[in-house]
Amino acid sequence: MCDLCKPPPQESTKSCMDCSASYCNECFKIYHPWGTVKAQHEYVGPTTNFRPKILMCPEHETERINMYCELCKRPVCHLCKLGGNHSNHRVTTMSSAYKTLKEKLSKDIDYLIGKESQVKSQISELNLLMKETECNGERAKEEAVTHFEKLFEILEERKSSVLKAIDASKKLRLDKFQTQMEEYQGLLENNGLVGYAQEVLKETDQSCFVQTAKQLHLRIQKATESLKSFRPAAQTSFEDYVVNTSKQTELLGELSFFSSGIDVPEINEEQSKVYNNALINWHHPEKDKADSYVLEYRKINRDEEMLSWNEIEVCGTSKVISDLESNCNYAFRVRAYKGSICSPCSRELILHTPPAPVFSFLFDEKCGYNNEHLLLNLKRDHVESRAGFNLLLAAERIQVGYYTSLDYIIGDVGITKGKHFWAFRVEPYSYLVKVGVASSDKLQEWLRTPRDTVSPRYEQDSGHDSGSEDTCFDSSQPFTLVTIGMKKFFIPKSPTSSNEPENRVLPMPTSIGVFLDYDKGKVGFYDMDHMKCLYERQVDCSHTMYPAFALMGSGGIQLEEPVTAKYLEYQETM
Repeated sequence: MCDLCKPPPQESTKSCMDCSASYCNECFKIYHPWGTVKAQHEYVGPTTNFRPKILMCPEHETERINMYCELCKRPVCHLCKLGGNHSNHRVTTMSSAYKTLKEKLSKDIDYLIGKESQVKSQISELNLLMKETECNGERAKEEAVTHFEKLFEILEERKSSVLKAIDASKKLRLDKFQTQMEEYQGLLENNGLVGYAQEVLKETDQSCFVQTAKQLHLRIQKATESLKSFRPAAQTSFEDYVVNTSKQTELLGELSFFSSGIDVPEINEEQSKVYNNALINWHHPEKDKADSYVLEYRKINRDEEMLSWNEIEVCGTSKVISDLESNCNYAFRVRAYKGSICSPCSRELILHTPPAPVFSFLFDEKCGYNNEHLLLNLKRDHVESRAGFNLLLAAERIQVGYYTSLDYIIGDVGITKGKHFWAFRVEPYSYLVKVGVASSDKLQEWLRTPRDTVSPRYEQDSGHDSGSEDTCFDSSQPFTLVTIGMKKFFIPKSPTSSNEPENRVLPMPTSIGVFLDYDKGKVGFYDMDHMKCLYERQVDCSHTMYPAFALMGSGGIQLEEPVTAKYLEYQETM
């Protein structure tokens, strides 16, 4: 159609090779007026093939290609050879490359033409296999119907699912045979690949021929290899679909056929999680042990738009998926394969990724760590408070009441820019634990004068109903800590929200996440199970910020372990 017509376009009558466009008679006269330079343009009959008259070097656009690099198997110009990427490569003349490639291509085409009878024979075999598959499929359907009629009252509701399974398998196999036959059809003379190759041999322009012949030669070689190792794309037998009626009648109530004859795997929501990567676990009945599984996942956009599914083949019943985008919802589902038979997909599991990349750190065993009160494991990812035991040993000397000081421990890596997220679990038996972020200068102040923090009254967001909290609401301070204890999560007081106890006390999440946006000076605390923000506020990030933790009395904190392939192996061993 004409490229310049106003809608609806007219059928073109000629194409301009200089303009790379097609025109009807009226538009050609308008855009190529007589007596102008455009009137001298070369025009041909209607075409969509606007190839350049002279092939130019893609790296040196003003230079013609006039040599052929034997190492890279591509045409080059003299500048490529003199000082470009091909300076140390062996090159040959275009005429020599033209002659060599033409001889190779001619031999390959002659070989395929000589094997035409073999191709026709294999196509006939594929036709027979398709007919056999069709017959066996129909026979399997008839046998299934016969068996179900004998047990009609019990099995009527299950009959249709078995027929669907047979049809699905039959269609899958026929599609594979059809695709394979179409590939072999392309090997016949005057059809597909061979026909295209014969047209290429008619090309007289050496540069254009060499440019086209390389890829064509690879396709010809691939087709030649497929002839040497012919193998049907699917099986014709439907022996897996013979319905077994030998079981006792009382067991038929437990008979459960799905569309493919394989039970649907179930994703284990408790063992599936998302952190730095996603870990998906599923369960499948041992009686229908599958050969393999296909795990599918896709991102769900904000407007609930569903993108296409990504597929991963898995041999086991769990998989770690990486490279997921932050702060996004992902849907996961899995299906089982037994041979060429496929089960229906499992129920979808929706997981929300953390709002920022996961920040990796361990507990710092040097800065402020009190080994008399805190017990740190060798991996430095779990800390336990044992201050209460020392207090009991010294109880006989205690005559007056006083507050026990907080024992601080921080992360061994600081943050100076960007968005970061980390997660941890607070042991259920913990009496009082404070978690959050603090600047380097504030930590130095706390760790240098620990008795300044003897009372929770001096920390505005400690979660205790002290008098100082009612009047001290610094909009941006160099630290933010929330209080967790006695299986509760305490939201700090705020001048903009309700400060009633019932509105500030939440059940303690199984796993808690912290999100720090250093550049915007904002920190948030998340329920990891639902990736829901429980509390958010501004924080002064003018200095290096550190993950900060404090414990009073008995308690423990376990850093969330990153999800890796080793983590998966450990889980499977357990």
